[in-house]
Amino acid sequence: MKIIITGGAGFIGSHVVRRFVNTYPQYQIINLDKLTYAGNLANLKDIEDRPNYTFVKGDITDGPFIETLFEREQPDAVIHLAAESHVDRSISNPLDFVLTNVVGTVNLLNAARSHWKGEGSKRFYHVSTDEVYGALGETGMFTEETKYDPHSPYSASKAGSDHFVRAYHDTYGLNTVISNCSNNYGSHHFPEKLIPLAIHNIKNNKPVPVYGKGENIRDWLWVEDHARAIDIIFHQAKAGDTYNIGGHNEWKNIDLINLLCSIMDRKLGRAEGESAKLITFVKDRAGHDLRYAIDSTKLQQELGWVPSLQFEEGLEKTVDWYLTNEDWLENVTSGAYQDYYKKQYSYRR
Repeated sequence: MKIIITGGAGFIGSHVVRRFVNTYPQYQIINLDKLTYAGNLANLKDIEDRPNYTFVKGDITDGPFIETLFEREQPDAVIHLAAESHVDRSISNPLDFVLTNVVGTVNLLNAARSHWKGEGSKRFYHVSTDEVYGALGETGMFTEETKYDPHSPYSASKAGSDHFVRAYHDTYGLNTVISNCSNNYGSHHFPEKLIPLAIHNIKNNKPVPVYGKGENIRDWLWVEDHARAIDIIFHQAKAGDTYNIGGHNEWKNIDLINLLCSIMDRKLGRAEGESAKLITFVKDRAGHDLRYAIDSTKLQQELGWVPSLQFEEGLEKTVDWYLTNEDWLENVTSGAYQDYYKKQYSYRR
């Protein structure tokens, strides 16, 4: 089987690529990534020489390129993770999110429809987000039946891409599946996001920004548990189905940051409470959803997936990784990572 994994040099994508390359040596894995600021080939240094792994640099918004790639590679499946994903950036530049997340997805769907010609064994797996559902009150959880109610340009663009994937299943009979996940955390996370940003700033005694009063609640999913869920859904889900993936770890942002400060104090040999002094409350994000929570009952009951880690254990592992891999974090924050592999690859078009 030959699988194109889009966005495979990014945070979640690199974990999915690694899992498939290591778990299925009989598969040929093609990592398609544009290498925007969030793509980092150093994330995959440990598997870059594997015989069942190929990297292709390319842009999913380039329709002719995608057609050429499908013609040349003749993939049996697509696992689509490539996306613009940072909410703050979507507020500043919403059109970038429409182009990548909607137009890029439709380009892939068109190529799959054209080249697979109704072959039901060939699968298009679209990885999405819980943010398409909007916000929750103090109680309740998102299920697969929850009505879409996106509140940011990012979530609106992901909702649009979800709808196109379903439309291509319903209209053209394309074998599609969708999963909607909660907030991921773990190794190789670009440090504009809450947890890696806080780790980096605490380590360097810089302010740790927290939106509003830190009352917003998120359900946190360890990225390796997410990659395992994607593996299971890809192989076992019925065509046209949707699954929610959540970590069952709801935390207020301020409680999460306080826990992270305590862990960092211990790891760095600081006095308890020293890192918490770095917490700085900043103006809240426009349209900031109060609470997300995922109900993963369907995935657990139908396909047998359950999260392997509670948040405290996963956060300890995450902190240990960033403190052990200081060169990776320094290369990313300095921007050096963008030139790191240029001489090591002959990019294919």
